[in-house]
Amino acid sequence: MSTVGLQESPTASEISLDQPAFERWFDQRFEAKMAERAARHTPSLAIIATKGTMDMAYPPFILASTAAALGWQVSVFFTFYGLELLKKDLELEISPLGNPAMPMKMPFGPQWFQNMNWNMPNALMGNVPGFEGFATAMMKKTLQKKGVASIQELREICLESEVKLVACQMTVDLFGYDRREFIPEVAEWIGATSFLPIAAQADVSLFV
Repeated sequence: MSTVGLQESPTASEISLDQPAFERWFDQRFEAKMAERAARHTPSLAIIATKGTMDMAYPPFILASTAAALGWQVSVFFTFYGLELLKKDLELEISPLGNPAMPMKMPFGPQWFQNMNWNMPNALMGNVPGFEGFATAMMKKTLQKKGVASIQELREICLESEVKLVACQMTVDLFGYDRREFIPEVAEWIGATSFLPIAAQADVSLFV
């Protein structure tokens, strides 16, 4: 039988000699492709906001606006009391009651006075009329003095940065809210079933 034009199959020893070179080539190609994929990938952030007090309104909006400024895709799901943060009229208050981690700070007086932590007993906070209003006023004054943006301003920054603000339809129905109470920029009215896939695909998911 003629063997003209046919090449002999490589021997086992030849394959073993070429194996290290092939592995190096494969590793280099794999690393290069993964680097290209990472460079094309846009990070994403999903936040579930559940609280509606003034102090707890800051974390979701600060995190969302910061991530958006970094070029991330951001979605915030507002559920239960977190829906208060999507209302047209933001009437948010703060309560030190039952929050021992929150020190009271005075935004006036000499510096040593402002640096003091005023840990108010729960008995006092619970029995003094108007104490929550006082605490809210002090917090607003402190934030303003320190140059911290208001919740309204942070929310507007998020909207300008194309952060998706999503409302929980189940909570809207549960509390008997009217959609007209909320800002028109709400991106979607969905339930947990619809938002969980978004959170599952996000690079970072946070519960606030």
